[in-house]
Amino acid sequence: MKDYVYYNDLFIIYASLLTQNERETFKDYYQEDLSLTEISENKSVSRAAVQKMIKNVLDKLNYYESKLHIYKNNKKLEDCLSINDINDIKKIINEILEG
Repeated sequence: MKDYVYYNDLFIIYASLLTQNERETFKDYYQEDLSLTEISENKSVSRAAVQKMIKNVLDKLNYYESKLHIYKNNKKLEDCLSINDINDIKKIINEILEG
């Protein structure tokens, strides 16, 4: 379940970097909860092709996050909302800016 939330969050951030087919396949599997077989039948491709496409999409999402850190930085900024000490907030922001 944790992976579903994480990958949906990454998808929201990086979807525009994926092809239309990759976006549709991801949505079918992660958001519409279709099985690999259902997706393969809908797209007239093999189940293995769908499985490979999903793995490739996850690999791309992980790659984009490893290079851009948007998800990680967003989480750090969200954490700042619950901190009362301005110096701690500044420290986190500086960490983000320094990359």
